[in-house]
Amino acid sequence: MDCSVSEEDLQAAIAKKLKQNQARDPGSSSSFAGSVDSFEPLKSSGSINSNALKSSNDSSCIDDDEMKIEDDCDDDDDEYDFDDNDVYLSDDDYLTMESQFDNVDLPPGVEASLPWLKDPSPSENTSSTKKLTISDAPPVTGLPSAAGSSSASCSSAVPSESSSSKNVHDINDDSLMQKFQQFKQFDVVEDFSDHHYSRMGFSDEQPPKNWAKRIQEEWKILEKDLPDTIFVRVYEARMELLRAVIIGPPGTPYHDGLFVFDCLFPTDYPNSPPMVYYYSGGLRLNPNLYDCGKVCLSLLGTWSGRQRENWIPGESTMLQVLVSIQALILNADPFFNEPGYETRYTGVEGQKKSKKYSEEVFIMSLKTMMYTLRRPPKSCT
Repeated sequence: MDCSVSEEDLQAAIAKKLKQNQARDPGSSSSFAGSVDSFEPLKSSGSINSNALKSSNDSSCIDDDEMKIEDDCDDDDDEYDFDDNDVYLSDDDYLTMESQFDNVDLPPGVEASLPWLKDPSPSENTSSTKKLTISDAPPVTGLPSAAGSSSASCSSAVPSESSSSKNVHDINDDSLMQKFQQFKQFDVVEDFSDHHYSRMGFSDEQPPKNWAKRIQEEWKILEKDLPDTIFVRVYEARMELLRAVIIGPPGTPYHDGLFVFDCLFPTDYPNSPPMVYYYSGGLRLNPNLYDCGKVCLSLLGTWSGRQRENWIPGESTMLQVLVSIQALILNADPFFNEPGYETRYTGVEGQKKSKKYSEEVFIMSLKTMMYTLRRPPKSCT
């Protein structure tokens, strides 16, 4: 069977095919580079192999199956044709709608309630479809008009809930601020049950009057001259007991940390310095603060120092002890609190070791805060 086709027949078949496509979609004629009578544009489009355009002496063969596949593809194109009744919005409609949405002020995550954008129910579907415009849309609360004459207001349930939650949040903030302002730096309390030295001191005995008078003087000094970052609680029933909370100074690895100390005025006070216990939580975050609670300070007699650095009866006070702990122990370079390190590690090497130690101390300071939050001391909350 001879499957050759002359060039004239091939051109006639292609021209007929193009005319059929134009009849189906007249607007598509502009997409062709030339007229249907011209064969040259089809050569550049690649729809026919260039080998088929040789001289008339050569023959080209078109397989019947290939023609069948092409016909099938033509039939499939009809499935993607859009319905003439489909609704489209013009560019002006889109711009108007976009301007309305841009002017809506809604909280993040809140979707505007637009019933006219929802899919119509089956009962609402009609045979005729009307072109959608902004003027046809029902009024929606929270959307300003195109002219901008009405102000945007949102009265849906979600914004009202968010506003109510904001009011609750503001009330809580005000309550916390009020409690903070009412929290005294110095106060006399009753509950001493969790104090470290509750089993020591005078206990059931009545303290001497001279001793009690001296402790009351200490109370007056503390109440008058305490720094803003030190808080003290004393006990009327146990005057020998005292609890202090010291806030870490800024610019140190202890910045804004809370450090709790329990103190005891001995029976021979002020001839002997007070006793101080540190709530470490099992961590040693300073060479002078042991994990067992010991506070190493020459003013307390727990470390040797110069004569003026030791406790001086009649001159030294509890306020001096607390300020010394905050300034001398909780300092910016606690690495050099270790005896001998200041002269042993100097220069760049000393700074590197100090920086590394401070980074570790900062982490331990955070852990100490977690320990304090889990087991907050009584009379300090």
